[in-house]
Amino acid sequence: MRYSLFSLARQALRGHRDWQPVWRDAAPQASYDIIIVGGGGHGLATAYYLAKEHGIRKIAVLEKGWIGSGNAGRNTTIIRSNYLLPGNEPFYEWSMKLWEGLEQDLNYNTMVSQRGVLNLYHSDAQRDAFARRGNAMRLAGADAELLDADAVRRMLPFLDFDNARFPIKGGLLQRRGGTARHDAVVWGYARGASARGVDIIQNCEVTGFVRDGDRITGVTTTRGTIQAGKVGLAVAGSSSRVAEYAGLRLPIESHVLQAFVSEAIKPLIPGVVTFGAGHFYISQSDKGGLVFGGDIDGYNSYAQRGNLPTVEDVCEGGMALMPAIGRVRMLRSWGGLVDMSMDGSPIIDRTPLQGLYLNAGWCYGGFKATPGSGWCFAHLLARDEPHPVASAYRLDRFATGHLIDEKGQGAQPNLH
Repeated sequence: MRYSLFSLARQALRGHRDWQPVWRDAAPQASYDIIIVGGGGHGLATAYYLAKEHGIRKIAVLEKGWIGSGNAGRNTTIIRSNYLLPGNEPFYEWSMKLWEGLEQDLNYNTMVSQRGVLNLYHSDAQRDAFARRGNAMRLAGADAELLDADAVRRMLPFLDFDNARFPIKGGLLQRRGGTARHDAVVWGYARGASARGVDIIQNCEVTGFVRDGDRITGVTTTRGTIQAGKVGLAVAGSSSRVAEYAGLRLPIESHVLQAFVSEAIKPLIPGVVTFGAGHFYISQSDKGGLVFGGDIDGYNSYAQRGNLPTVEDVCEGGMALMPAIGRVRMLRSWGGLVDMSMDGSPIIDRTPLQGLYLNAGWCYGGFKATPGSGWCFAHLLARDEPHPVASAYRLDRFATGHLIDEKGQGAQPNLH
């Protein structure tokens, strides 16, 4: 069923009794050409582009819970392509272009809202660094504007300009950045993949791999053994645990990243704002709640819950940026499980085992990368060669020294 104004009117006249399920809840078959482990945004996007762009139909997406039960539903929904380094910026700009046409491509309302992303700076040195990043963005085809304090004040008059410990001196603005509805992105990709014959199999946890020497030929699951020509891992914070089933040790640590939502208030924040003197970012949802977050919790964990010191730290960052937030009640919080690579940049590559492919290490950048990640991982799985915009995301870069250290803070994931 194709969604349109006419189909909506037709269903309304029929009492909305004829809507079809968005995707098929399939049972596992004995074998597939390609199995994608992980039913979040990246896994579903990979399956969708494998079917749509490469014509592969016998594909299964295996999810241990329900579709979107992991990080896909546990993030702050920000999309942007304001990166600096040549290994990252072309990829994220390609992902942004896919975001801009996603709703038309999927025929599904993913609520992409290009309301702008503004990164504030608080010193002359930070201004120079942002100017460099903006120039790199523009060289890669992205949009970037360097604003002074007066321009930021006109845009966001409620920020603390006069009494702040770290005075706001300006900001780097990407107007094409913004937000998208995380659940709708998952549902849209699941619908598109299912319509092209992909089997989406929920409540099917992978418990091991079937091997023939150094080649992976299938997976063992809680619903039986499934053979496959190729297996792609897109399991975010569980990457190290699943790869360990195949005897692989990845350069990844898993950490909790908390996010928060306030009670609904009247429209206040027009776009996404990030604090340059601390790790704090905030936007406002369509329901009126303030959605904000900050640093990862500083210890390794596979739990989808965080600790109170991080809650305090995030709230302190919000108060330093906009004291008015102290009058708003926090409604709820959640934790996503992020896979922090050793240089803060992702991995899309073959593994040392034939037939096993890896999509991992997204750190803070997982949601915004969803379309680009799926596109490039599908390209790798279908053609056995990296997509040009993801060619730097090699697994062996940690051995060869070709790191993509976007923040320049050292090879420790807790610093990213």
